[in-house]
Amino acid sequence: MARRKSYPTGLAGLGLAWTVPQVMSLRLAKIARGGKRGAAESQLMVTEKIAAAAVAQGIMARAIMTGSPEKGAEAVTRFYARKVAANKRRLSKG
Repeated sequence: MARRKSYPTGLAGLGLAWTVPQVMSLRLAKIARGGKRGAAESQLMVTEKIAAAAVAQGIMARAIMTGSPEKGAEAVTRFYARKVAANKRRLSKG
């Protein structure tokens, strides 16, 4: 699969602002249905958030150490946009 060129940070941020509520709705609906799948989704959500925060912190630390925090902010935004898009695809399948 060919990789698309990255969009400027602002567009990635707009994409996040549009996609995050969709993912939240899909995720909360799955959790609300309960059962093993709901419990597994809750656990996955917490695990993903902790792991993503650690990665984002590493990205920003490297960017700050190299003197370009603005590039770090862009990289973190792209990172989260990819994660959110992947969650939307996964949760939309059912």
